[in-house]
Amino acid sequence: MSESHPRHTDERVAVVTGAGQGIGRAIAAALAARGVRVVVTDRNAETGTAAAKELGGEFLPLDVSDPRAVAAAADEVVRRFDRVDVLVNNAGIAHEDAALDVSDEVWHRILGVDLTGTFVACREFGRHFVRRRSGSIVNISSIAAFIGSNPEYHVAYDVAKAGVAQMARSLAVEWAQYGVRVNAIAPGRTRTPILDTVGMNDPQRMTQWIDQIPMRRLLEAEEIAAAVAFVALDATAVTGQTLLVDGGQIAQ
Repeated sequence: MSESHPRHTDERVAVVTGAGQGIGRAIAAALAARGVRVVVTDRNAETGTAAAKELGGEFLPLDVSDPRAVAAAADEVVRRFDRVDVLVNNAGIAHEDAALDVSDEVWHRILGVDLTGTFVACREFGRHFVRRRSGSIVNISSIAAFIGSNPEYHVAYDVAKAGVAQMARSLAVEWAQYGVRVNAIAPGRTRTPILDTVGMNDPQRMTQWIDQIPMRRLLEAEEIAAAVAFVALDATAVTGQTLLVDGGQIAQ
């Protein structure tokens, strides 16, 4: 391991889905900086491997829309490390379209990754958490769970992100008796590759977005990651909550 990599001074093991780039990669980096051993998962082997190498972590290829693959990944992490302590459900996709133009295929594809994939990961890793009577799950939601998206439209994404926030509340109540915390982080508009898919390179749309944010700027992935690390590792009495990290947008 290169000397530039963080030392694993914390015995905990964290799994971050969709960690090859964007917010997921920043989350993996924030956890690694705390000395946690990080397992980077991504369906893109190239970006996932690069992220794991940079962070001194492990890479595990994973498509969260495949329930069998998720179950196998949970078992593999426990086999390798004899434990898993933190799960961050970050993997997600988006598709912009007016509601009347959203096809059944697009609807099921978005919800299959963003909502069902998150639940399956909670369920399969949750088996290990419940058995050990300890664990922390953070679902990555979005401000899209709380507002109607404007000027872009992506109803399937909005519904999925509302679902993962409610999922955190439901699972938090059910699993609190086992020492398992479940929370969600809802980022505002953040500079990431996924934002490119809904027009970050459009100057007019960028102006509209920034005008909606009291801080008058987009968020950075590292700012979301800092909140995730706090909730996942430090906030030991916090469960069933959704923390908005949005530059004040929802406070208006």
